[in-house]
Amino acid sequence: MPIRIASLSRQLHKNGQRLHVAMMSRAFSHGTDPAPSEREQALREERSALKAAQAERRARALLPKAKPVKVVKEAKPAKAPKAPKAAKPPKEKAAKSANKPSRADKQTKKAENLEAAKKADRKSAKT
Repeated sequence: MPIRIASLSRQLHKNGQRLHVAMMSRAFSHGTDPAPSEREQALREERSALKAAQAERRARALLPKAKPVKVVKEAKPAKAPKAPKAAKPPKEKAAKSANKPSRADKQTKKAENLEAAKKADRKSAKT
């Protein structure tokens, strides 16, 4: 569909001004009786063509517009469900506890160290 880039009203206006100048120059120089000049006739024909084109555009604007057809997509087949995964065996935590002492073990060791430090302070220098 062609894109309409300009309205005809401006062209009609300019044509009307040129036609008026041609008519007034003929009336001023020859009076109102002589026949119109070739230039004036060409301007009148151009004006009638512009008016016809404008009327045709207005009539075309009233007609219903062509609308695009909606594309219907085909339904895809459903995917096959995936097989369930096998259950993994539980992890063993024995290796972690053998290398690292627990919090309770750390606190008992700390308490023992404090007791030993207190006893060490009480020793006399004579022994």
